[in-house]
Amino acid sequence: MLSRLQRYFLTGILTLLPIWLTVIVFKFVLQGLGYLSQPLVYAVLSPLADALPQAFGWLQSDRAQQLVAITLTLAFILLIGWISSWVVGQRLLDYFESWMARIPLAKTVYGSARQLLDALRTSPDGTQRVVLIDFPSPEMKTIGLVTRTMRDELTGEELAAVYVPTTPNPTSGYLEIVPVTKLTPTDWTVDQAMTFVISGGVRAPDVIRFHRSTPQ
Repeated sequence: MLSRLQRYFLTGILTLLPIWLTVIVFKFVLQGLGYLSQPLVYAVLSPLADALPQAFGWLQSDRAQQLVAITLTLAFILLIGWISSWVVGQRLLDYFESWMARIPLAKTVYGSARQLLDALRTSPDGTQRVVLIDFPSPEMKTIGLVTRTMRDELTGEELAAVYVPTTPNPTSGYLEIVPVTKLTPTDWTVDQAMTFVISGGVRAPDVIRFHRSTPQ
C-alpha cells in the first residue's frame, strides 16, 4: 500500500508540474503586462466609475482594472508591431533608438538586448547558429547558440561567442567563448533548440550529431 501511494504521489506531481509551470509563466507575463498600463487605466476608469456608479461601478474592482490594463497592453504591442512593419514606423524606431543611445545606462541595456535579438534572427558567417559544445566536460555536450564570431589576438584562431540556455528557463544561462573548431554543428533551428531546452530534452529528434567527425 505504501509503495502504491508513493507511485500515485509521484505520478500526480509529474502530471501537475507542467501545469504549475505554465500557470507561473502566464501569471508572470500577464502581471507584467498589466503593470505597464495599470496606472493609466486607474486614472481613467476610477473617475468614470465614480461618476456613473450604476453603469461602471464594476470598474472599481482590481481584477477588472487589471484585465483592462492587460487588454490595452496587448493591443499596444500589436499596434507597435503593425507600425514597425511600415517605413514610417521604421523611421520612428530609428529615432527612438538614437534617443536611447544618449542615455548611458539605457544605452547599454537596450543596445545589448537589441543586438542579441538581431543576432539570433540571422546566421553568422560560416558558422551554424545552433551548435553543441563540450560542457561542462569533454565527455558531455550541451546546446548553444552562436551569437558572433571573433579571432584570438595572439594566434588568429577563430572563436565563437556561444550562449548556453538553461532548462526550463532559457532566458538564464551561460556565455562561453569556444574555438570554432570545437563546435559541433547541427541542422536545428533556434525554435527547435528552444523547444528542446524548455522540454528538458523530451521534444527532440531521434538522431543528433554528437561527434564533430565520424569516429574511425
